[in-house]
Amino acid sequence: MSRASTTSRAAGVAALTRPRNGLHIVSGKGGTGKTTIAGALACALADEGRRVLLCEVEGRHGIAELFGVPPLVGDEERRLARTPAGGSVFGLAIDAEDALLEYLETFYHLGLAGKALDRFGAIDFATSIAPGLRDVLLTGKVYEAVRRGPANRPNAYDAVVLDAPPTGRIGQFLNIHEAVSGLAKMGPIRGQADSVMRLLTSEVTVVHLVTLLEDMPVTETEEAVAGLAPTGIAVGTVIENMVSSSELTQEQLTAVAQGDFTLNVPGWTKKQNAALAEEFALEAARTQQHLQRHERLTELGVPLAQVIFDPQGVDEGALFAFADQLRTQMDLTVPA
Repeated sequence: MSRASTTSRAAGVAALTRPRNGLHIVSGKGGTGKTTIAGALACALADEGRRVLLCEVEGRHGIAELFGVPPLVGDEERRLARTPAGGSVFGLAIDAEDALLEYLETFYHLGLAGKALDRFGAIDFATSIAPGLRDVLLTGKVYEAVRRGPANRPNAYDAVVLDAPPTGRIGQFLNIHEAVSGLAKMGPIRGQADSVMRLLTSEVTVVHLVTLLEDMPVTETEEAVAGLAPTGIAVGTVIENMVSSSELTQEQLTAVAQGDFTLNVPGWTKKQNAALAEEFALEAARTQQHLQRHERLTELGVPLAQVIFDPQGVDEGALFAFADQLRTQMDLTVPA
């Protein structure tokens, strides 16, 4: 997909017109490699001594598995990796129940009482019947990590990357004002929601959407871009993941897909050549479909980037390679 790659790289250079040392939210349909891309983006941002925090909120221990380290627990912010570019990536797994206990202690000083509520299941009950409260608490923890930088705290980070819920829920997850509209008109919850929303709609926050060049992920990406538009939260880059490259031109792909070519492998029977030609035709047709879906994404008017498929799987070396690909296509420089 050489032509698509060229188009994406040219668009991707202008990907982030907002400051890059703030909050990068990564979403995507399940199965698109959202967590892998979030980890790669964190590595891409971590250069020249920069500290980057990678957060997750879905309780899957995905980032610990990605970096091959033990699961993150509690409020632990553990270093996951030192990057070849000279920075460090730290990880934080945010739990809604822990966040609610911290909230009760901060605003109502219910330390032991809050823990008693947790033992009786009241914390889980509260976050289950009020999912809006759950989202406020989760994003509130991210907000606290981001604002350490402007406050010049010793444990501050140069950038925060959030491995967010899938695209099917991203608009609801980030629309904090609507989430608390039925919960609180004033008080600490409303105040925290207002603070979080100011961060999300500010110039330091962008949402990146991860997709495969398959029909359903592309459709969900289109819907996510449309759904985020009314919130005032900026979409940064659409990242096409696991892209397979092709050296064939569009005309050659069409010819192969239609079977308009002759295959004659020395030593093979006519039947064997026909079977291989059929496989080539199917792959060419699939590549054409990917190019068509790439064009659909181009029409969104959002910068695109591509991460090339690695058949060897994902290890630390592959993650750093993905980071290099993102770094060359996205403007991740630190503003003056």
